[in-house]
Amino acid sequence: MTVAVSPKRTALLAAARERILVLDGAMGTMIQGLEYDEAAFRGERFRDFHRDLRGNNDLLILTQPKAIEDIHAHYLRAGADIVATNTFSSTSIAQADYDLSGIAYEMNLEGAKLARSAATRVSAEDGKPRFVAGAIGPTNRTASISPDVSSPGFRAVTFDDLRKAYGEQINGLLDGGADFLLVETIFDTLNAKAALYAIAEIAEARGIDVPVMISGTITDNPAGCCRGNCPRLSGIRSATPGPSPSASTARSAPRICAPTSPTSAGSPTR
Repeated sequence: MTVAVSPKRTALLAAARERILVLDGAMGTMIQGLEYDEAAFRGERFRDFHRDLRGNNDLLILTQPKAIEDIHAHYLRAGADIVATNTFSSTSIAQADYDLSGIAYEMNLEGAKLARSAATRVSAEDGKPRFVAGAIGPTNRTASISPDVSSPGFRAVTFDDLRKAYGEQINGLLDGGADFLLVETIFDTLNAKAALYAIAEIAEARGIDVPVMISGTITDNPAGCCRGNCPRLSGIRSATPGPSPSASTARSAPRICAPTSPTSAGSPTR
């Protein structure tokens, strides 16, 4: 099926041709600075909930929406062109740790609305276009590695589990007004593939063009970096048509990936 290029993609690429677009900073540290206690995380809606909720930053979308929207606005006023929704852990898989899988769609819907509201508000102040990235985190499960060293073939999550959970998240982000989707902080390329598969499915079902950005993380574990996992990130770019910017972050990559010589053994590069 041929789908027309979306106005959102056109606007994003047009802005990128004019200048370097700046993505906002960390949401978690900004939330930590608010020093919310358990009651603040619960809000009125979850006052009598049976589980501790402090630390579930994504839940603040529903219980402290003004604070989250204000953080988005602060970043935009500081010069950010793009704000990412506070939905890093807003999948049914990740929220299962808090027994809140059932509100995953709502979290993404409302999270995108908050970011959209902040972008609209700040754009009205200075006339500059702003963009909302629907943040899709890696979940707290890996499809490629067993969590049980005694059972290497075991998986805590399947590709289909991830596809379904990501699909629910993606629908919420798009319905809430995200301009594009950000598959971020990839530590398992199979998880990322499930996210991209879900995006392709939903884009086809809706008959829309969905711009996608990808960011990956490279750990300081040689098994994760030097066995060929890192270069595969570049191959993910071809999963969606059109420009799909990708980025990666690395820690200590020169020390890990450089060949070890007899003279350098025992003296790792800092």
